[in-house]
Amino acid sequence: MFAVVWHWWLGFFLAIGGVLGVVGLVVGYLAKVQNPRYPRKP
Repeated sequence: MFAVVWHWWLGFFLAIGGVLGVVGLVVGYLAKVQNPRYPRKP
């Protein structure tokens, strides 16, 4: 029983980490690549 609960929590945190990693990659791409193309107007 403990192994089932442990694996569920381990999978939960790994999934959250994966989602945050993908979001971080997208935000980093937009910040580094797209921002210089379209600079903010004062």
